[in-house]
Parts: sequence; structure tokens; C-alpha cells
Amino acid sequence: MPASSDAASRRRQTRLRREYIYRKSLEGKEKAAYEQKRVIREALASGKPLPTEVRASYDKLRTQIDAEDITTEKPKNHVDDEYGDAGLIEPRVCVTTSRDPSSRLKQFCKEVKLLIPNSVRINRGNNRVDELMESCKQAEFSDIVIVQETVENPTDGLVVCHLPMGPTAFFSLSNAVLRHDLDPPAAPMSE
Repeated sequence: MPASSDAASRRRQTRLRREYIYRKSLEGKEKAAYEQKRVIREALASGKPLPTEVRASYDKLRTQIDAEDITTEKPKNHVDDEYGDAGLIEPRVCVTTSRDPSSRLKQFCKEVKLLIPNSVRINRGNNRVDELMESCKQAEFSDIVIVQETVENPTDGLVVCHLPMGPTAFFSLSNAVLRHDLDPPAAPMSE
């Protein structure tokens, strides 16, 4: 990988991290403003006088209350921003295996790829997890699914991570049956 691409990736990652922290810091301010608006709404609806703590900011908040609709009435958090374009942009999912997968795990990975729409199966090779995550971020995948195995159980677990900042979930699998192990066998499907 060229050094300029690596530096650009680091700058992008730093910018995303800084933006995430900034949005997280705004949540407290927005929650306080929401509480003040809620108090004003309740006072106006019941016909009671305004409490003294909101009288100073009433004029500014009243114009904001009048401009709000159903979608802007409640405060949004960083998770709402993350999934704000859900349904508008198709998620891209990378499905891969742990290192040195068995043939059974490769088959299971193919089946997981068939289950998840708009997913791409990638051979991991000798890539470390941090290299794998970085390449998925550069390829603009929205999520990554890593299928893992142990010696006792060829289909042991799934790691699902939302990119670029998470969250990450680990799912333990037990008694997984592959399509070709079913009796009668399932109809063949193309990748």
C-alpha cells in the first residue's frame, strides 16, 4: 500500500473519530435545550405561567418550538445520525473467515454470504484484523462479518462489526447444519 494512501487513511480515521467525539459532546447541550422546550410546551398547554428558569430563554426557544415538526421535535443522538440514511443507501457487508479456514468453514462462509443481501465474500489470507478493518473502511463497507471456528466446532461464532466506529457483537453458534448436510439436500444456489 502506498504511503500517501496510508497517510490519507489515517487522516480520514482521525477526522471521523474527532467528528464522533464532537457529536457526542453536543448531545448534552441538545438534551438540556429539549428539556427546556418540553417545560415550555407543558406550561403553554396547561395555561400555567412559565417557570422562572426558562423565562430568560423563552423568546429564542418559542421560535424553535414553532418551527419544529414531528421529526425534529425530539433530540437526536449520534446513533440516529449513523443510521439516518438507512433505506437510502444500501449497506455493503464484507463476509470473511478466521485465518486458515477449514473447507467446512469456507462453505459456511459462502452460505452466510447468501443470507445477507448486498454482501461480498473476501478471502482473508494472512491479513491481521486491523489490516482487514482498514481495507474494509477504505473499500467503504458498512459492516464486516467474520466467521470463526475452533477445532471442536467448525462453525463456532460470528463477529459482526459496524464500520467505521462499531458497535461490535459476537454471536456464538451451536449445532449449525450446512445446506449440503440436510437430508434431503437443499436445492443448489449460485453465488
